Amino acid sequence: MGFDGRLLSGISVLTAVVQNRSFSRAADTLGITASGVSRAVSRLEDRVGIRLLDRTTRSVALTDEGRRFYQQVAPLLAGIEDAAGAASGAAGIARGRLRVDIDPYFSRLVLSGHVGEFLRQNPDLTLELITREHVGDLVADGIDVAMRFGEPPTPSVIARKLLETRVVTVASPKYLRRHGHPRHPSELKDHACIQFFDPSSGRPFQWEFRSGRKVLPVATSGRLHVSDVGTMINECMAGTAVAQLLEIGIAPLLESGKLIDLFPDWAGETFPLYALHPSRHHPPAKVRAFIDFVMKLVQDAVSR
Repeated sequence: MGFDGRLLSGISVLTAVVQNRSFSRAADTLGITASGVSRAVSRLEDRVGIRLLDRTTRSVALTDEGRRFYQQVAPLLAGIEDAAGAASGAAGIARGRLRVDIDPYFSRLVLSGHVGEFLRQNPDLTLELITREHVGDLVADGIDVAMRFGEPPTPSVIARKLLETRVVTVASPKYLRRHGHPRHPSELKDHACIQFFDPSSGRPFQWEFRSGRKVLPVATSGRLHVSDVGTMINECMAGTAVAQLLEIGIAPLLESGKLIDLFPDWAGETFPLYALHPSRHHPPAKVRAFIDFVMKLVQDAVSR
């Protein structure tokens, strides 16, 4: 298959459709009509000989063959953009649109309130924050970078560990006045504990405690099961039950005494935060800018 400019143009249009998940929004981004987008994608499908997109009246998604094709060509298109930026002297400028798939816990408790500062630092950038429980297909979903707690879900992404934060077991002063202060993690079997769902399994996280090399799993129970961290924190502060939380999100509550670390001698369990991106090429300036901003943010949060 010989190369021609129409092939590259069709791939650019396909990229806009994938990133916008819509023909009409891709048309707005590209400054052409929706019918023009549809014709360009159809010509590309005819050119490569496969159906790339499943289209309905409400949605558009890559086919399996389209996903494999896009996973191969998207990094190459990004490389062309990087080369053009380098040639124009703009390789280090964060510009365009940045799509971030972000962990709900991190978004609510760490990033929220600081986004404006990031935008002021990068005036040529538009930021889209997509908050969801699961990491999807970064390439197929048009995601530039994801921020997630826990180990990377797949080896196909590039992962950079940003920090490890302690898992702390906490209760409010109100709860402790009513039910007493457990002196050892094993005593939690007699206490009400908020059960937080693991989004990857749909089951509550198992509680365990670490001190040096010692690992102590504890079977906890409680009548409140949640999937929203904000609800869990508020209910814990209200005295409903004991909770396990990440220290990076609740440091001010611990410092003010609104929540009490029940077992400071069992502080060995940690949870990592990773930045994930799909390309094995050097990440573009907009991705580097966001990762650097988050790194400073978490360092400031940990050092407080």
